[in-house]
Amino acid sequence: MSETAPAPRTPSAFALEEERRVLSIRPVLAPVHRKYGSHPHQVYDLWPAEDPGAPMVMLLHGGYWRYDRMHLTPFAAHLAQNGFTTVLPGFRRSGGAGGYPATFDDIALAVDTIPQGRPFVLAGHCSGGHLALWAGARGLLPESSPWYTTRLPTAVLGLAPITDLAATIRDDLSDGAGLQLLGGADQVGARLPLVDPLTLLREKGTTGVRTVVLHGEADEEVPLGQFADYLAVHKDAEPVVLPGTGHYTLIEPGSAASRAVIETLGRLASGS
Repeated sequence: MSETAPAPRTPSAFALEEERRVLSIRPVLAPVHRKYGSHPHQVYDLWPAEDPGAPMVMLLHGGYWRYDRMHLTPFAAHLAQNGFTTVLPGFRRSGGAGGYPATFDDIALAVDTIPQGRPFVLAGHCSGGHLALWAGARGLLPESSPWYTTRLPTAVLGLAPITDLAATIRDDLSDGAGLQLLGGADQVGARLPLVDPLTLLREKGTTGVRTVVLHGEADEEVPLGQFADYLAVHKDAEPVVLPGTGHYTLIEPGSAASRAVIETLGRLASGS
């Protein structure tokens, strides 16, 4: 007997208006644009803070591993205006040159090379949150993995992150985005354990990297169970829940939710 297909989700007027409002903000061009590798997608934008000694934040954009980073440029610029030198890397994406393994190759390369040994907080929104949590868990990979490393970010902030690829596939989020990332249903068994934050955590229960999961109580894009399930496994991750807040307002410059993100980044950067 085949499994019952998940019921289609119908977003509320609140969620639709929030998505329209935030994603319609005009992109902001970065003052600095550089490469971190030889592939055309291995590039990054840089917004230096006014203070040369400002903390560094690397942002990983969402879009279910398919879409580009331009929708996150206004928030990256906003972080720089609020005292963070901000890096926004591109990477190979599903549906094009990316998916497994290229997307993960690029994230590993960006995280390992762009900061040039400088302490930094790694943050990501939605599927970018998944990639940030994965990058923070690379020390849990088998040492034979090309992605294994002990050089990890100072801290990780997941903003409404996808934490559970198995649940993402089960719930058919964004029309099969999880299966597309992994290369199809026949690849899930072999590949998911290497790139799923929840699976990587199950044995040790911690990455050893300070981790915060921040999400809106009214998020309709990522099922709230993903946040709860991840926090139940990651024994020292810190939850931050914003009442009355949806999925996209977290990356809306000047919103109350964005102020909570900035405050959390400040705590993580300072170690407080």
